[in-house]
Amino acid sequence: MLIALKLLGSIALLMYGMKVMSEALQKMAGPQLRHMLGAMTTNRFTGVATGALVTVAVQSSAATTVMTVSFVNAALLTLSQAISIIMGANIGTTLSAWIMSAGFSFNIANLVWPAFLVGIILIQTGKHRYVGDFLFGLSFLLFALGMLSATGKEMDLASNEKVVNFFASFDSGSYLTILLFLLIGTILTFAVQSSAALMAITMVLCSTGAISIYQGIALVMGENIGTTLTANIAAMSANTQARRAALAHLLFNVFGVFWILCCFFPFVRMVCRLVGMDPTAETQSPTQLSFALAMFHTAFNVTNTLILIWFIPQIEKVVCALIKPRQTEEEEESRLKYINSGLMKTPEISVLQAQKEIAVFGERMMRMSVMVKDLYHAKEESEFKKIFDRIEKYEQISDNMENEIGKYLGQVSDAHLSDDTKEKIRAMLRQIGELESIGDSGYNMARILRRKFDAKIEFTPQQDAGVKQMFALSQEAGARMLEMLGGRREDFDFNPSEEIESRIDATREVLKEQNLRDVDGHVYSYDSGSIYMDLVNEAEKAGDYIINIVEARLGASHNGVRFEGLFVDTENMRVTVDGDDVPFTKTEYRLLKLLMENRGRVYSREELIKLVWPDDVIVLNRTVDVNITRIRKKIGPYATHIATHAGFGYSFAE
Repeated sequence: MLIALKLLGSIALLMYGMKVMSEALQKMAGPQLRHMLGAMTTNRFTGVATGALVTVAVQSSAATTVMTVSFVNAALLTLSQAISIIMGANIGTTLSAWIMSAGFSFNIANLVWPAFLVGIILIQTGKHRYVGDFLFGLSFLLFALGMLSATGKEMDLASNEKVVNFFASFDSGSYLTILLFLLIGTILTFAVQSSAALMAITMVLCSTGAISIYQGIALVMGENIGTTLTANIAAMSANTQARRAALAHLLFNVFGVFWILCCFFPFVRMVCRLVGMDPTAETQSPTQLSFALAMFHTAFNVTNTLILIWFIPQIEKVVCALIKPRQTEEEEESRLKYINSGLMKTPEISVLQAQKEIAVFGERMMRMSVMVKDLYHAKEESEFKKIFDRIEKYEQISDNMENEIGKYLGQVSDAHLSDDTKEKIRAMLRQIGELESIGDSGYNMARILRRKFDAKIEFTPQQDAGVKQMFALSQEAGARMLEMLGGRREDFDFNPSEEIESRIDATREVLKEQNLRDVDGHVYSYDSGSIYMDLVNEAEKAGDYIINIVEARLGASHNGVRFEGLFVDTENMRVTVDGDDVPFTKTEYRLLKLLMENRGRVYSREELIKLVWPDDVIVLNRTVDVNITRIRKKIGPYATHIATHAGFGYSFAE
């Protein structure tokens, strides 16, 4: 019983070590990996090389595959590029098998303790924390391999008559036995969701003499199929192209297993000769057995890639024929296109998914602004009603998109994230809040135009020119905003957007003064002037929301965040209340800034902890309450705008 617990505990430690090591590597090289995937897939060969390098870097083919499926889902990679990357990932993952075989060939326990010590020091000091996380995960991995090797020797399965007789009942030379072990390998890998764990078990069974090399290799073949189910499960709720990429991974490995079965025994003998081993010998060296398994894993994936790399277009056609689009364009309009709850395995990449969705959100809101312009020109009741109803629908879509993207980012923030990614999530939450405000502004303008239409008010040529000028400036600002949301922020400058915003403000002031003179001079009625200025002011508000989005996207600073006399200076990290500087701690400043940048959004205490406090600090819900109380005291007359949502959290209400 104790030995069984040691075996299971060692496997659990192995899986945990691989997970920690993989996540740390992803955080250290997250942006570089994203750029590598996007830039180094110009043809099928560079795609394979990219997949192999990324998998070697993160030590997880599942992570690379899910990352690739996410990129396809976000339309950042084509299907053919994804297939070549997945082929490369299959080659890159073979490094794990070589690491394990090394663990079975010599005593690696001496390497564990220094790695543990250095890792803990780096984590505790906060410097090079992700390097510390990597060493911590590597230490667990090496320790688990040492434990597995020792447990395997302690089990001495070769001397256990019952075990020997059980496995001896399977004829190693029979294809039926090979197929049975292949099926067992597939099921077990699917069950534990880790091909590395099953590879370790296989090496223990082979090195202790419990199973033959043929049966061990059949298990490895099953692992290759079982591991593809990870990406297929992740892609179930994704778009059509992402599901096709996941299916291509499955077909690639199934085809490889099929041709290997056709020449199984000659291929295995060839692999064994490469490591100097005779598969027919009565006694085998545990070291040679573990290296033979690693060599087979590598030879299988490399050969399979060399065969299928020439047929990527054909594989693409097959998966396209097997998986048809499941939604119409109209159904897609009111739902998210690029993100979903199924693709949460790589949080750093999920952030990129969200940014792609925010760009779509922006496109829809600017489409709504065009509808407002069309509504302004509508003359017939039927035409007016049709456009007004569409604007009303888009306002509901904006509410839904803000809610869904916000929930998705909340799920992503549940993971252990890098500081850079946390900052991006905060910026994205601000972007979606401001985009939703653009939707509200568009709907407000539609209701103002409804008042104008019902009252049968006709604008003078001067009023008409003023409205068109404000619409044109807002659309110019919106067009630049869309470019920034869809592009790389390093390619854009904040100043042109700031200049457009200044023109919007200046135009509003000129039109406001002119309106006062015209109403006083009875050029048009007070009602006409009131509706006119309501439209101008709402267009100016839309410009404010747009510049706020640009600020959040570029990480730039305009005038900070202001609400009446309460001002958060994001450039100098200070807060003023009715013009007076008020001292804030860094935590209080971040908390107030987050709430003010996302007015109206309700944050749970748990969300505030994740977004404001560092990961390595233990924070209780009561700590959030205490900081909110202090902030309320400091902002005096504006304290009532920080609303408490009993039993849940807080928001900044206008």
